[in-house]
Parts: sequence; C-alpha cells; structure tokens
Amino acid sequence: MCHVYASTHPTRYESTTRSVRLQGSVTSVRLENEFWDILDCLASDQGMTAGRFISKLYGEVIAEKGSVPNLASMLRVACAVHLHLGNVPTALSHQPA
Repeated sequence: MCHVYASTHPTRYESTTRSVRLQGSVTSVRLENEFWDILDCLASDQGMTAGRFISKLYGEVIAEKGSVPNLASMLRVACAVHLHLGNVPTALSHQPA
C-alpha cells in the first residue's frame, strides 16, 4: 500500500506560493501543488477562479468563526474534508496519478 504514496510524482508535493486578495488586502499563500490543483478544480466547478473561491471561503469562515488563524492550514483541511466526503472535483477525476 505504501507504494501508492511513495510512487507519487514529486511535483505533486512541491510547494507553490500564490497571491490572493482577501477583504481588500493581498496576501501570499504557500501550498503543495496537489492542494492548488484541488482548489483550482473546486473553483472551476463553481465557475470561479481559485483566488475568488479562496476569498469567498475566507469570508464565509470569518463570518462564521470570526477569524482564520492559519489560512494555508484552513485551505488544506477544506480540501481534505471535501475529498473525505467523497467529492472529487471534476477536473481531478481525469488526472493521472
């Protein structure tokens, strides 16, 4: 079973930093490429860019919880919860391992 994970191509776990605008301020977010791929697909499935999707999600969390102590962690967990619930973003369902 570990071979499935050990054989994952390194580009999937390399990190990339992107800038996003949250409530009028620009901030940088560093995530592994796998998470960016999931966020890109989630955003596309909702007719948004990843930046817009993240901004909307951030706003909803602020409205419900009052703060986001760690944006990168929140985004990773949001991706994991989405996949854990059995959802596979449309574009990801066709990607090779």
